[in-house]
Amino acid sequence: MNLPSHFDGLAQAVFPPRPLHLAIGMFDGVHLGHRAVIEAAVQSARRSGGAAAVLTFWPHPSVLFRPNDPTRLIMDTPTKTDVLLQLGVDAVITQPFTPEYARIEAEEFIPHLKQHLPQLSGIYVGENWRFGRGRKGDISLLIAQGRHHGLTVFSAPRVNLDGAPISSTRIRQLLEAGDIGSANAALGYSYFSQGTVVPGKRLGRTIGFPTLNLPWAPGARPRFGVYAVRVAGKKSAQPLSGVANYGVRPTVEQTTEPRLEVHVLEECPFGEGDMLTIEWLRFLRPEMKFDSVDELMAQIGRDRIEALAGPKMNGRAGSR
Repeated sequence: MNLPSHFDGLAQAVFPPRPLHLAIGMFDGVHLGHRAVIEAAVQSARRSGGAAAVLTFWPHPSVLFRPNDPTRLIMDTPTKTDVLLQLGVDAVITQPFTPEYARIEAEEFIPHLKQHLPQLSGIYVGENWRFGRGRKGDISLLIAQGRHHGLTVFSAPRVNLDGAPISSTRIRQLLEAGDIGSANAALGYSYFSQGTVVPGKRLGRTIGFPTLNLPWAPGARPRFGVYAVRVAGKKSAQPLSGVANYGVRPTVEQTTEPRLEVHVLEECPFGEGDMLTIEWLRFLRPEMKFDSVDELMAQIGRDRIEALAGPKMNGRAGSR
């Protein structure tokens, strides 16, 4: 039975008649703490001959409860789905987080799941996960309710980095600060962007530093600045070293929305229309306004040297 790998909501989810092990959470960024939850579900599914799935949500609950200040997400849904599937789950269920869904009482949550997923055998969450109306449900209630309904419940302890718990909030703060090294350590892979190269104004080409322009509008924006990156695409067998500028280009244009431009430090096979993955490795410097294009060119030359001098690898984007 060939089933889809992604379902738009529990009402659409269909699984074969064998034990279903379900990891539940927002999983924004799919960081090391999230992976501990998901890998437990995958391993249990393999041992039992069952299936492993992830139940996640869209939009973020903050859109409903704090519409004027919603949480800015590290990943959009398609990217998150792709990364989750790479961890070995059989399917991802993206449940619309509506006012009706938010009103489900904590005591009714497991019966609600069982109604849509009769094969449900085990639930896998982080130790601080909350559920149900008003977030009244905690891990103790989930274990008790699971026992009552014949389900196993696994609670993964939080994963620490440098003495503090890893969380999506912490990673957003690290990205905003430009601490890409710590963000990558918490994620367990290199933070990455994906997009299709579009035409630019070709200013970089005229000053000797041609760039690839990628439309990219993340919810949680990294710090504006210059980064050492790696560039991957179908036209190269291996990722290529590069320098990326993310910001509003104050010296040459001052755009209203930030742009991502990448200069490849090796012979570049990529061009307009190519789909690329940009792995962010190191923060080199903040974006700044120069008094002249000549000063900008000189600084770009220094950026090239620094990018080439540093380490070229820091994990693999999304476990690619």
